[in-house]
Amino acid sequence: MTAIDKLREKALSLPQTPGVYIMKSKDGTVIYVGKAKRLKNRVVSYFTDTYHTPKTERMIARVADFDTILCTTEIEALTLENVMIKKHAPKYNIRLKDDKSYPYIKVTKEAYPHLYVTRQRESDKAHYFGPYSGMSGAYGALETVMKIFSLATCKRSFPRDIGKERPCIYKEMGRCVAPCAGGVSSEEYTALVRCAMEVLDGRVKDTRALLEEQMLAAAAQERFEAAAKLRDSIKAIDALCEKQKVVSDATVNRDVFALYSDDTECVLALLSVREGALSGKNVFHLSQDAIAEEENLISLIAAYYETATAVPKQVLLDFPVENDNLTLLSEYLSLLSARKIEVRIPERGDARSLCRIALENAKEAARQHRLDGEREDKNLRRFSEVLGLAEPPHRIEAYDISNVGNEAITASMVVWEDGKMKKSDYRSFHIRTTEGADDYGSMRECLTRRLSHVGDGTPSLGEMPDLILLDGGEAHVHVGKEVLSALAIDLPIFGMVKDDFHKTRALTDGERELSIALEHGVYTFIYKIQEEAHRFAVKGTMATKTKALTHSSLEKIDGIGPAKARRLLSEMSLSEIRTATPERLAAVKGISRENAEAIAAYYKTKKTGGKTK
Repeated sequence: MTAIDKLREKALSLPQTPGVYIMKSKDGTVIYVGKAKRLKNRVVSYFTDTYHTPKTERMIARVADFDTILCTTEIEALTLENVMIKKHAPKYNIRLKDDKSYPYIKVTKEAYPHLYVTRQRESDKAHYFGPYSGMSGAYGALETVMKIFSLATCKRSFPRDIGKERPCIYKEMGRCVAPCAGGVSSEEYTALVRCAMEVLDGRVKDTRALLEEQMLAAAAQERFEAAAKLRDSIKAIDALCEKQKVVSDATVNRDVFALYSDDTECVLALLSVREGALSGKNVFHLSQDAIAEEENLISLIAAYYETATAVPKQVLLDFPVENDNLTLLSEYLSLLSARKIEVRIPERGDARSLCRIALENAKEAARQHRLDGEREDKNLRRFSEVLGLAEPPHRIEAYDISNVGNEAITASMVVWEDGKMKKSDYRSFHIRTTEGADDYGSMRECLTRRLSHVGDGTPSLGEMPDLILLDGGEAHVHVGKEVLSALAIDLPIFGMVKDDFHKTRALTDGERELSIALEHGVYTFIYKIQEEAHRFAVKGTMATKTKALTHSSLEKIDGIGPAKARRLLSEMSLSEIRTATPERLAAVKGISRENAEAIAAYYKTKKTGGKTK
């Protein structure tokens, strides 16, 4: 009996109930999680001779076993599926965001709340707005509301830091209400933050009306400067929440999903309507596997709202879905938001018009993506021709060395794969074998450590690259070739030769230089990879150096070794340690009263220039 026969026999023994199935590889890794209304039928279908998409065929080929979890209802299965996908991040599950962390604006829950952009949405009491389609959109929205409501942009913590330092120039410019000066109560500041939150949420009507009322009152009292500032704030709100098209009355809040696919592209577009107007757009590029089955789309939309900040009262779909799945998604979103959510496919009226707009946006996103892909393919083909490669590379690894003097020597590895930088595969190597700064020795150690993992299954390092690029000239390439020869690995390796402005002007194979100065597309392609390798290397070096300096500063104090330094730094920053009282320091686990007093005395002496008071 073959492995597939055994898996089919196991699947045939399953009950016809709702549930979740978990596919595992030979080493026990979860590679796919799915849900089913009838578990037996769904799982058996994987191990029969019926047609499967290429991606599904690849997944099935890796399945060595599967587990199942029985549920009483399909909505329970959908909920559990999302939980399991978040927990295991399976390789073959299709996700809307392609593993990209979209940014949010976070508003902390404090006496004086902080507002900042983050890619991490945590399970805390903070408010999150987003996800935004890119960092520029998130930062633009944040900057606008911070300016409108004169909120503090500094890193000071209030009320702790009230009165400790003079207000910055933003107070003089009228850009900050300056809670640091002590003239704004927590209640007043929180009221301003609440207005900012309403604007970020697209609910601008009440806030705009309040500002207009204040502007007219200021003008009547001949406080023209204050009135002008309020007028500018109103204009800024209008610009931030510019209405592309009024689609209904001001009480309507809804999202609409439209799907467009052709032979090469598949795009899911999301338009958001808040207070009756189109206020946001997101597009998600999917594979054909994502739309091969209707249930996949339902799971993707459910997963989107797991991370979104809010679910509107109406969710509209512009693609065919069976009534059972419409009901399932509606019940799921209602449970998620703790209120009734309607999911439907509109046939007429304003809702139908909005669906047409969403579909046009999906088509345009597909067209732009196709053009970008064609441009990228053209550059990659020309790049391969310049290097004399037999075929365009699927995976490119680029390496750079960075150091601060003779310390904190770090080698970086960045990865380009299938048209984009694959940040999950980036690696840093802290160089151990060189005496001081030695670029060639560092590159030798880095490549040896990295390439010795090829084929051993280690994530990222176990992959075989199609091409290696080194930040350096002929000598670096010769070092790389020596490493490849020692490990009996045969693959192309080139050095990126830089000009006086640190830009790659040519590539070298160790014997000859290949100029790319007149090859604009190739130059741009290489420049992006080179800059990313350099950025990542510098980031690794600075992190290592900062950590070393921070620890060495604490470890100069009698009684404080590496372990106690780590405990202190896990509880507070170095700047907080410098100003902390002995009582606060002694509250850290493992720090004695004697240690705490020694730390406080050390930094007090440093502050007074080595003189004790």
